[in-house]
Order: sequence, then C-alpha cells, then structure tokens
Amino acid sequence: MATFRLTMAQALIRFLDAQYISINGEETKFFRGVMGIFGHGNVTGIGEALERSTGELILIQGKNEQGMVHAAVAYAKQKNRKQIFACTSSIGPGALNMVTAAATATVNRIPVLLLPGDNFASRQPDPVLQQLETANDYTISANDPFKAVSKYWDRITRPEQLMSAALQAMRVLTDPAETGAVTLAMPQDVQAEAYDYPDDFFVKRVHYVDRRPPAAEAVERAAKLIMDKKRPLLIAGGGVHYASAVHEVREFAEAFGIPVAETQAGKSALPWDHPLNVGAIGVTGTLAANLLAKEADVVIGVGTRFSDFTTASKSAFTNAKIQFVNINVNTLDTIKLGGTALTCDAKLGLKALCDALTKQGYRSSYEKNEIMDLKSMWNAEVDSLYSLDHREGLAQTRALGVIQETIDDNAVIVCAAGSLPGDLHRLWRSSEPKTYHMEYGFSCMGYEVSGAFGVALAEPEREVYAIVGDGSYLMLHSELITSLQEGRKITILLFNNHGYQCIHNLQRDHGSDGFGNEFRYRDRMSGRLTGSYMPIDFAAHARSLGAKAYKVFTAEELNVALNKAKQEQVTTLIEIPVVPGTNTNNYESWWSVGVPEVSVSEKVVKTYQEMKRKIQAAKLY
Repeated sequence: MATFRLTMAQALIRFLDAQYISINGEETKFFRGVMGIFGHGNVTGIGEALERSTGELILIQGKNEQGMVHAAVAYAKQKNRKQIFACTSSIGPGALNMVTAAATATVNRIPVLLLPGDNFASRQPDPVLQQLETANDYTISANDPFKAVSKYWDRITRPEQLMSAALQAMRVLTDPAETGAVTLAMPQDVQAEAYDYPDDFFVKRVHYVDRRPPAAEAVERAAKLIMDKKRPLLIAGGGVHYASAVHEVREFAEAFGIPVAETQAGKSALPWDHPLNVGAIGVTGTLAANLLAKEADVVIGVGTRFSDFTTASKSAFTNAKIQFVNINVNTLDTIKLGGTALTCDAKLGLKALCDALTKQGYRSSYEKNEIMDLKSMWNAEVDSLYSLDHREGLAQTRALGVIQETIDDNAVIVCAAGSLPGDLHRLWRSSEPKTYHMEYGFSCMGYEVSGAFGVALAEPEREVYAIVGDGSYLMLHSELITSLQEGRKITILLFNNHGYQCIHNLQRDHGSDGFGNEFRYRDRMSGRLTGSYMPIDFAAHARSLGAKAYKVFTAEELNVALNKAKQEQVTTLIEIPVVPGTNTNNYESWWSVGVPEVSVSEKVVKTYQEMKRKIQAAKLY
C-alpha cells in the first residue's frame, strides 16, 4: 500500500480537502476552507499545513474566535448545511473563545468543525503558556469545556488517531439528525508529528445523505389522528429549509386548507402574502397565528424544536382536545409535547402524509374567509406599526417599515438577539425563501455582524443586512474588519436605543423599576447607573475601521441612507437612533420567566402571583 509521510496537521488538511457531500444526486465540496486565528498551539501545525497546501481550501483570517465561528455557522446555515468551514484557534483563551459559538451551532443543528490547539501531549514543556492546570485531573485542558457543546468530541494524542477521528467527525457533520459542533482537540506537538498515512485516506470521499423515508405505519397513525380533526395548524420550522421542503409545505397546506405558522428558523418558508401564511407563532407571534393556535385541535410540527418561544411556554395551545403530529428527522424532536412521531425527512414525510390524507378525502373545517380575515386584520396592524410616528424621535417599528420598503425582496436580513427578533418575526414580510436569517435557537448576542459576513460569503450575489442593536454590536463586531478584508460587503443597520432595552422591558414588565440595563453614566448622588445616556458615535467608530457610515434621525433620512448604501462597494453602517420602548408587545402570548416568590416590592409579589396563575393554566407535557 502506498503511503504519504505527513504531519498530522498536513494529513488533516489534505483529508478535509477531499470530502464531498451528495444530496439528491447533487454533489458539493463539503469544506470551503478554514477560518482561523493563529497563535502558539496551531500556527506551526495547522498554520504550516495550510500555508504549504496545494489544495483548494481557503483561509479566512478571523478577528475574534467567537466571531469567526459565528460566521462559519451562518455560512453553513445559509448553505442549508451543504458546505461548511472549519475553524482553528490557539490553546487556552483562543480555544475558549469558541465555546459560545460552538453551543450556538449545536443548539441550531448547524455543522461546524472546530480545531482548537491543545496542551503538549508529551507534557514535557509543562505547564506551557496558557495551559489550564487541573490538579485533580491532569488530562483536563481548556478544550474539555467543548464536550458540553459538541455533538462529537475527540482529542488526537497520536498522529495515527486522526484517521478514525476524522471519519467520526464526518459522520456527525453530515448527519441531518445529529449534526452540530464537532471538536477535534489538537495537541500542538502532535500536530507537527509525522506518520506514514495510507493513500486511500486522501482519496475523494463522497458522503451520501439519503433522505430518511417515513415508516408506513407511522404515516397511517398520523393520518388517522388528523382525519378526526377540524382545525389543524401547521408550524414550519428550520428543518423545512434544510430539507428543501418549502414546496411540500405549500402543497400540503393548499391541499387541505391548513394555515401555516412559522418559527424564527422557519420564517420565509411561504411568502408572507400567501393566503394560508398566518405568520409568526408563539411569544413573538402574530395575533392571527396565536388566535388560531388557541383553537387548533391538531398541530403538525415540521422541522421544529418546539422551543418555549414557539409554544409560548406551552400556553399557546388551549384546546382541550389538542394533539400533535411531529415530522422531524431527529427523534428528540418527534417525541415532544406527547406528539405522534413521524421520524423522517421533512420533504418525504409531508409528501407521504399528503398522499394518505388525499386518499381519505381530508379537508380542514375552517369557516369561509376565517383565515383571510385574520390575515387582513394582522396586515392592517403591521401597516399601522410600520407607519407609527413618535413625538420623541424615530420609533423602532417605523424604522423597520422604512427598511422593508427600501431594500430588495431578495436581500437577506440577519439578526439574533434583543427586541429586534420579536419585531422582525412578527412584522417582517419575507417574499422569498432564505431571505430571513435569524439565529434564535441560542439568541446569541454578537452573532449579527459575524453572521452577516458568513451569509455574504455564502451568497455574494445578494445584498446582506445585519440588523443589530447597540448592545449586541458592542459585544461583538470584529468580523466587520474581515468583511472589508475579504471584499464581501455587508450593510449594518445599527438600532441605537442606549442599552439592553429588550431585557429592560422584560425587567419592568415583571415588577422592576428598571435596573442596570441602560448605557448611562453613574449618578453621584444615588451611586447607580441612572445618569444621562452615554453619547456613543457608532457611525464614527465604523468609519475608523474603514467602513462607510451614515447616521440618520428621521424616516426620510433613513430611506436616503439605505439607497446610498446600496451603491456603496464596501461594508456600510447606518446608525439609527430609536426611541427606547417602541418595539412591539406580545399578541395573545406569554413567556414564563422566574419571578421572585418573595420581595420587598409589592409590584414584584403581584407579578409573581400573576405568573403562578399562568403557569398553572398552561398545558404541560
């Protein structure tokens, strides 16, 4: 057998360059490249391997380890998990910076390969710089925290171990049901050690992702349950996009007159103006969807995790006869809410269930015009919020209305945290699939700018907008620099409301007077952060980094700036000061949060009693 004498790092890079994925006969090179920040622990190992590689993998130089992994996650999400990046870091702080983003990937079921540097396996230069010493277990390093947030974790302590570890990594990365973050801890000495690898380790390897068909008995059980129901509601989750099942959702809904509600990850599965699309569901849902959810007697969940925001903390469905049919490739999700499980690919599951119900002549029993009337009512509410004027300045919903009117229908918006995800879920009118990119599985602050860069890498022909609050922007905006470096323009729409106003609102809604959530100076008299707002010039900051920037105060100025931004060739930031508290509120929904059972504040005690009544009334599963 022919062999190649390579370092472990060189062998890894050559292996990654030869991996392909095939879905429905469409073959795609699985790894586009590596995102990395070099330091001791990876620069002379993986760094050297990338530098000397003759393959096709590109290197994207990250500016923050968490940020670059967010970008990689967004890239894979926008590509429907068909192509990904690996991410490499040094040991210690560099590795630990990736943990939050690893969790973001795993929670959202998005594949990303993490290659953090690790301590010396030989333990000779011990302890090495940045090494974490754990006195009771010397095998523990800064890479061990990845175990909690990875779908597969391994440490390569001998160069030949790479061969089995790499195949296990690919098994998980290409598994629609089990994918997420995969971590291969890379001791820095082992990266540089050589081994005679067999040549068949480096041949082109195609990973076939066969769609999992539903079991005939499962389809029969689901169809039988639905046949007895009059008010079905379909909830489209992110799995609809990953399975390329938007067409099947539409056909299924139209065949039986079933309204479709969308999760954050599922939004844009149907055009907003489709007669059966009733919009967002749950805590951040529309009035139309949440009213229908209350009376639904069966919910057909397709590719959804049924998070607490989707179910409004299990209070959204109040019909005493409510039952669930769960179509999902992941068994963890099919058993939720006591549902009838249809464990399969979303596209095949919908088609099989559609065929079964068609044969039995099924049709929902909604009253004539009932769904359309609810849609019309909600559309009027959105129009009103989009045109809302506020005497103190620009309202957040008004700014979103201007953005909606001005940017192109095929542009992609990216968001993740704060009050903006709620407003966008309820109000944003998506006309095309994959134009609404929301990370709300983990709702990770700081994802927005990095994520927008990742989307721009994935779809360079589209305009990409990061819609971000000032709190999230301050937390992580480093990949703005990378977007300039790579020539991948993004437009950052920065809503400046002077702090963490989403949590400020949540705080005050539950008995607080407001504490510690606004960007204010410390007041000398009270000793608290209740002084004047801190004047931060975000537009000037963006210009200092090399981006174009505008600052607007009115709807008219925002429209002008958006049109100018379209003409810019480089990353552009538009700072939009908005009046705090001008976001949308709940519509027939509720979210369970921990409220103190005892407090010196009567408002807090009263809120606890109200929360207790709601929890007792919620349908638990």
